[in-house]
Amino acid sequence: QVQLVESGGGSVQAGGSLRVSCRAYGYIAGFYCMGWFRQAPGKEREGVAGIDSDGTTNYADSVKGQFTISRDNAKNTLYLQMNSLNPEDTAMYYCAAQTTFFRGDDCLTQWRYQYWGQGTQVAVSS
Repeated sequence: QVQLVESGGGSVQAGGSLRVSCRAYGYIAGFYCMGWFRQAPGKEREGVAGIDSDGTTNYADSVKGQFTISRDNAKNTLYLQMNSLNPEDTAMYYCAAQTTFFRGDDCLTQWRYQYWGQGTQVAVSS
């Protein structure tokens, strides 16, 4: 049984930074992709950043140069460093993990993820 627990969300003013974390519990050795997704009020959930087991990263165009995803396999933890935050980044942020390999996977495809956390709220005020 795999459990993903996010932490580090909160409220910040525009221009500020936050780092959210995702601690994985259970059998995590087989994770191929891990990713961050977000859902803003009234909008569909979208992929933000993904990282595969080799450390290759991919980002949504809207956060390139602004967010950085990383994973520490020794600590079973995934991170998302968010800089220069703006109100449009306000959302519930979800961590997810995927064990299935897909050739050419950018680790941003939601339906491929089997495990999801409960989410951590990020609110950015202007």
